[in-house]
Amino acid sequence: MSSTSKIGRFFVLSAPSGAGKTTLVNRLLKDIPHVECSISCTTRKPRQGEVDGVDYYFISTEKFQTMIGLGEFFEYEEVHGYFYGTPKGPLMERRQQGQDTILDLDTRGALSVKKSFPDSLTIFLMPPSLEVLEERLRKRQTENEASLQRRLKDAQDQLLEKEKFDRVVINDKIDRAYEEVKNIILNSLQ
Repeated sequence: MSSTSKIGRFFVLSAPSGAGKTTLVNRLLKDIPHVECSISCTTRKPRQGEVDGVDYYFISTEKFQTMIGLGEFFEYEEVHGYFYGTPKGPLMERRQQGQDTILDLDTRGALSVKKSFPDSLTIFLMPPSLEVLEERLRKRQTENEASLQRRLKDAQDQLLEKEKFDRVVINDKIDRAYEEVKNIILNSLQ
């Protein structure tokens, strides 16, 4: 099938903060070469090791608001006090070119994509428990206590949404969860 006759597919991976979503996405991109990752915009500051234009486009709240006004986001949400959004242009261009894309989104963004594109495959990555999630977030050492508690509260809310996803994968062991997610994506491409 030529790239002009195939419409690209969206694979949306969602999880509470600290559940291992970004780690899995990075591994998937290395192992499934024909799938690209959508790069979101955010108003939060970069974490150590994050690169503008690779991990996110780090922009000001003012620029984000301007982009909203111009209709430049496919979807956007306010999460943990910051804005996150998926730029519409690059995503739609890849889809029209037949390019499959992984989107790393929060639950609201993921469900918004599914509503607009029912052929999207949504995967919810769950921590084995909230206690394990809290331990992972503390080990990251990227949050103050108030921010960590907000993320844990948000995680409880996000876990209530898991039944709305096409697949649910428990990340109890990263290698096992990775193989499961990879197989879900590869099987859906056949």
